[in-house]
Amino acid sequence: QVHVVESGGGLVQAGESLDISCTLSESLDLYSVGWFRQAPGKEREGVAVAAIYYGGSSQFYADSVKGRFIISHNNARDTVYLQMNSLKPEDTAIYYCAADYPSAIQGRPLEVARYRHWGQGTQVTVSS
Repeated sequence: QVHVVESGGGLVQAGESLDISCTLSESLDLYSVGWFRQAPGKEREGVAVAAIYYGGSSQFYADSVKGRFIISHNNARDTVYLQMNSLKPEDTAIYYCAADYPSAIQGRPLEVARYRHWGQGTQVTVSS
């Protein structure tokens, strides 16, 4: 079973930027990887996904982060990054990384239930 480990996170002020990363224990070439978040009292939601396939990838974003967040990946390091810009207090949440085979998420890349392999999460707090 693939292991997923997040790193980064922390406390920033509104308008600032923060990067978080996610490393897989297996080759990133085999998986699509997504970032999800869960705020207190709310359901977990999809934020950004890198649907990785041989020769390239496609990126998907939630409407709430389009134009502010950027997902990227380094297959040589089996790592996916989330660059978060112009952060808002409403971005405060635990951010989780998840992975699964591209066939499992096809058509619904931002859907939480599509992913079987999850990290422990990393806290992102944006102060106003």
